[in-house]
Amino acid sequence: MPTRHDRQKFLRYYKEQTGERELDMHKVAVFAKEKGWRMPRPPSDVDLLSKQFAEDAQAEKMMDDQTGKPYRVYHAIPVQSGQLNLFVYVDIDDASRYQMLKSAVHRREGMVSDGYALTNDLDHWNRVNPEKEPIQLPMDLTMDIEIRKASDDGEEEEKAA
Repeated sequence: MPTRHDRQKFLRYYKEQTGERELDMHKVAVFAKEKGWRMPRPPSDVDLLSKQFAEDAQAEKMMDDQTGKPYRVYHAIPVQSGQLNLFVYVDIDDASRYQMLKSAVHRREGMVSDGYALTNDLDHWNRVNPEKEPIQLPMDLTMDIEIRKASDDGEEEEKAA
């Protein structure tokens, strides 16, 4: 079965062969299949359904009856099961402090990882494009979050419904 590295190499090959610079991954997959790429086996019906349940749990929101603000109902808690990193989900109203803290720290670590990766990407882009105005984004999101909270115009409420 091809590895992540193999797929990354294939993306460069695809760009060289097609000349495309904006990659539609569906088109890349069709191209790979046409080239005889070994196709992955589809997940089992149980794996597929469990993934759908996880996505749906993460998407479920309710409105706080005191603040009127939306909140995520189910929170993922990372657990180690042998060699695998898995998640269990807990309803926020049933979560212990430990479970909620573990979930919140995991989500925050994801934000830190995203910010670090974005900073590296922008540092690279700025370095290879010295003639252009550098792109600089602040990574302290505190003010952005406060502005979003203060300007909540019901848009989140519609999404939560």
